[in-house]
Amino acid sequence: MGLLDGKVALITGGARGQGRAHALVSAKEGADVVLVDIADQIASVPYRMATQDDLAETVRQVEALDRRAIAVTADVRSQQQMDDAVARGIAEFGKIDILIANAGIWTQAPFWEITDEAWEDMIGTNLTGVWKSAKAVAPHMIERGSGSIVITSSVNGLEPGPDYAHYVSSKHGVIGLMKNIALELAPHGIRCNSINPGAIKTPMTDHQGAWDMFAGHEGGTEADMLEGGYHFHALKGMTFLSPGVIANTALYLNSELAAAVTGVTIPVDAGHMLLTGFNQAPVK
Repeated sequence: MGLLDGKVALITGGARGQGRAHALVSAKEGADVVLVDIADQIASVPYRMATQDDLAETVRQVEALDRRAIAVTADVRSQQQMDDAVARGIAEFGKIDILIANAGIWTQAPFWEITDEAWEDMIGTNLTGVWKSAKAVAPHMIERGSGSIVITSSVNGLEPGPDYAHYVSSKHGVIGLMKNIALELAPHGIRCNSINPGAIKTPMTDHQGAWDMFAGHEGGTEADMLEGGYHFHALKGMTFLSPGVIANTALYLNSELAAAVTGVTIPVDAGHMLLTGFNQAPVK
């Protein structure tokens, strides 16, 4: 018996990284999945985003677990596309029990240098896209009188980070959005929670820009990033974490184990938020 036997989960950003981990953990626990991804490049994002091949590979891996999966190419910034994705999932599987609002991007610049395009893409994907995803699935869940929504925030939903004010704003915002969704849907028997990942090794974080950030200079390497991960976390021996640790937390929140849990955000950060830190480069 799996923790999600008979359930259907819709996962945004499902083509790779954390989205793929959510799909595989959900499938292992008995769920069929609807994978939603833009599977295209957003112009302001410097790293390679997911492709149609990535999306097809996640479908293949879910089906290898003897669960059903459908792939829907959709942009979470479009309400019509998200409404259509939900309608297709219901037509295929008869219902949607779970939404994992995971789609997100990350770019870097001092706040006074962030372009209008980069700001709009970030807020549109990471915050507005979560609202539109939840908005798309809420009427169906309300009609059924049950459901679980899990939103991906970040430790940067709890603290600032240099050179990504737009990311920090989006991740703070989804925590407030989560609480309001939880409050408004509670009378309908629907739960909503969020997760604050620490440093997770996915294509979104494993690229030259991230390597340079952790190295503190241009020309950084993956080894520099992994070394920085040890300093980012408090728990012994933990650098950048596997996406599976986030998927396991979402599994708990979407299961009956968390039947009385709503309106909370859970840091999964190997103790990062325990660190008080110090000024490594004081300006005198």
